Amino acid sequence: MEHSTFKKWSAEFAGTFWLVFGGCGSAVLAAAFPQLGIGFLGVSLAFGLTVLTGAYAFGPISGGHFNPAVSVGLVLGGRFRASELAGYVIAQVLGAIAAGGVLYVIATGKAGAEIGGFATNGFGEHSPGKFNMTAALVTEIVLTAVFLIVILGATAKRAAAGFGGMAIGLCLTLIHLVSIPVTNTSVNPARSTGVALFGPAYAMSELWLFWVAPIVGAIIGAVIYNVLLKED
Repeated sequence: MEHSTFKKWSAEFAGTFWLVFGGCGSAVLAAAFPQLGIGFLGVSLAFGLTVLTGAYAFGPISGGHFNPAVSVGLVLGGRFRASELAGYVIAQVLGAIAAGGVLYVIATGKAGAEIGGFATNGFGEHSPGKFNMTAALVTEIVLTAVFLIVILGATAKRAAAGFGGMAIGLCLTLIHLVSIPVTNTSVNPARSTGVALFGPAYAMSELWLFWVAPIVGAIIGAVIYNVLLKED
């Protein structure tokens, strides 16, 4: 293994850990206490901030994907080598699981602790707004597609240098504002897996949707960008 490859995997592990710990942690730890005032908007902003800060901290090393669906989309967008995909996905999933484990230890570290939904994703009875499976699929596909288009556009050569992380982080914040009521927002299979392993049983049974829909959305987003928006 090349040293540079290990550094890329390490950066993806760390960045995905930060995304899950910071984003899901804000929901599990802070939003559980209304007196703190973080609420729905705060959780959305927390996810955006993890990507924004992670992009600048780890992006120069690995590209700052932190998301298997993003890695798939970047392969199709011609920004990432397919030969590196498996290593990135494994590092991302392991980082998310590590974050879920650390978050579980913290969340259960008081008498009478109840983790509730543990920031997991779901549909039907397990959707925050009780939206059905079709609504969840459409939401995750559409929003992941838009996310990929924004990522590809914000990191294109013609884009303003140095502002890509900001655009991507704000886009993820907006995505959460739209979709938390529907699915509790995934658009990231690693993020969903990391907390599902430690959350209620239903999360694992519904996890398939939060792998399939984001990856399909990423493929659609990459195709749209390549056909309609890609620079000459």
